Amino acid sequence: QVQLAESGGGLVQPGGSLRLSCAASGSIVSISAMAWYRQAPGKERELVAAITSGGSTNYADSVKARFTISRDNAKNTVYLQMNSLKPEDTAVYFCNVGVSTHWGTAAKNYWGQGTQVTVSS
Repeated sequence: QVQLAESGGGLVQPGGSLRLSCAASGSIVSISAMAWYRQAPGKERELVAAITSGGSTNYADSVKARFTISRDNAKNTVYLQMNSLKPEDTAVYFCNVGVSTHWGTAAKNYWGQGTQVTVSS
């Protein structure tokens, strides 16, 4: 099986920064796309940022120029550097990783347990 361990959430003042990490472990043959989603109270889960195995990235318009997604393939880890945080960034952040656990099989999406990010003065 595959496990995703998230870390880095917390309480930060507006304008502050946080760095989220999500490390995949278990029966991993290969990892394809990695992404971060978030869900605020009363709202649907939304894509924040994604990165392909080749390093191409895309971002939600609301976080462009403030957030940066990156990955360390040697560590099976994806990061989300969040700068200039705003109260509207408050949400539970989830990582999503595409993992193949057997050679020649399609990747399956796995979700992290979520980490709370609260932006408040």
